[in-house]
Amino acid sequence: MIQEQLSKNTPSQLTTADTIAILDFGAQYSQLIARRVRELDTYSELLPYNTTAKKLREMNVKGIILSGGPNSVYDPNAPQLDPEIWKLGVPVLGICYGMQLMARDLEGQVEPAQVREYGKAPLTIVHHGKLFANLEAVIQSWMSHGDSVSTLPPGFCIIGSTTITPVAAIADEERNFYGVQFHPEVVHTHGGQHILRNFVVDICGSKQNWTMKEFIDEAIAEVRKKAGDKRVLLALSGGVDSSTLAFLLHKAIGDKLTCMFIDQGFMRKNEPEWLVETFERDFKIHVHYVKARDRFISKLAGITDPEQKRKTIGAEFIRVFEEESRRLGPFDYLAQGTLYPDVIESAGTQIDPKTGERVAVKIKSHHNVGGLPDDLKFKLIEPFAKLFKDEVRRVARELDVPEGIRERHPFPGPGLSIRVLGEVTKERLKVLREADWIIREEIKAHGLYRKIWQVFGVLLPTKSVGVMGDQRTYQNQIVIRAVTSEDGMTADWARLPFDLLEKISSRIVNEVAGINRVVYDITSKPPATIEWE
Repeated sequence: MIQEQLSKNTPSQLTTADTIAILDFGAQYSQLIARRVRELDTYSELLPYNTTAKKLREMNVKGIILSGGPNSVYDPNAPQLDPEIWKLGVPVLGICYGMQLMARDLEGQVEPAQVREYGKAPLTIVHHGKLFANLEAVIQSWMSHGDSVSTLPPGFCIIGSTTITPVAAIADEERNFYGVQFHPEVVHTHGGQHILRNFVVDICGSKQNWTMKEFIDEAIAEVRKKAGDKRVLLALSGGVDSSTLAFLLHKAIGDKLTCMFIDQGFMRKNEPEWLVETFERDFKIHVHYVKARDRFISKLAGITDPEQKRKTIGAEFIRVFEEESRRLGPFDYLAQGTLYPDVIESAGTQIDPKTGERVAVKIKSHHNVGGLPDDLKFKLIEPFAKLFKDEVRRVARELDVPEGIRERHPFPGPGLSIRVLGEVTKERLKVLREADWIIREEIKAHGLYRKIWQVFGVLLPTKSVGVMGDQRTYQNQIVIRAVTSEDGMTADWARLPFDLLEKISSRIVNEVAGINRVVYDITSKPPATIEWE
């Protein structure tokens, strides 16, 4: 396997900026905490909860945040913290489980709450101090807990409470230890980002020196040092991540970069041709264009299971990639636009309390180039492996990547093949392409494209009765899927104007042969995923 463990990348390899360490106890919001800290122009590194004090000291972290988690601190196998961390002399903020752990470790008590508290709850600030500085006396907080701190540790005082939870926030300002039972990282907590800023900037003293310009300079230097005079192959998908990576690598190593674009036949209308022309004509970045549409579509004949589609496409992609890389090579390095969310979606976020390692929870298969034959002997270059999608877009702006590329909505690796539900054929792909084109065209015309995280069409494998021109029809349906999100980890369905939906529906039914019904998906993530397959 060529896929390296992302956890091997340390902050010193990625940035010289001030660092906030986030110790992950298995919370669904751990990645969101990291993202919120970075929005403050401070680098955050997400680490396993059992990271040692020695490791944190070597990293010279400015502060530590303890995430929430699904366990109770009194469970026999509950995740534990290295007790030496409390002696490091750096500020610590415990969130939810992190606060309970702080209280118990420092000689307080935690017990099951008489009444569990979930959702919105007014938080009364008892003492503003440093953590709650410049906040209103009462703010809306977001709670999600079944345990509560019943006895404060020595040196602590209550700084916030709710009707159900008297000890909702605590502080030992002499040691700069703070705990909040609610989740400041979620948008439902009003002033949550301000609370994090108070901790990161004012309490920890971060210099806020994590910028994308600084990241680009360091990433280019790292690529040059790693690759030297060797050739680098980039599997270009046409998405924001791989396209931005192509710009960065070209700036770093010039013509030693080879971009390979494999046209599987599953991209949106006119995209393959536009992509290759834009890179070569406008930016002088050569793209090796592999036309393999018939080859991929033939492999999907008779396949309807979505996971089997992904595996089939992934396996064929590897075969094509292997053939072409041998023909164009040799190459020493393979570059990929892997991001944090790629790792989360493929591996999940559950943590084994005994080992501190993430436990794989399969949601769906991604097919970044992995599982290549060992004799290809690629070394991996993944400059974006610890970036979020919005940070990649910021990198793209710094590199002057065209808006048409950097603002593109996320697009799945298997492309339209997983938006054609059921069997994939040329005819059904053509129907979806035309409908999807109309959806996106109207969204852009109404000035909503950049306000929506993703919008696309889905072709259903069923038919329904209709009437067109006084004739009974029995044809296909198109689903419109539009969601708003900040990072793709959670999403809400977009409240599109009714007149816009009406226009999209009218155009699709009138302009796309074989469609007589258009429906709108109003399901959020969770419980649904953004994609249908």
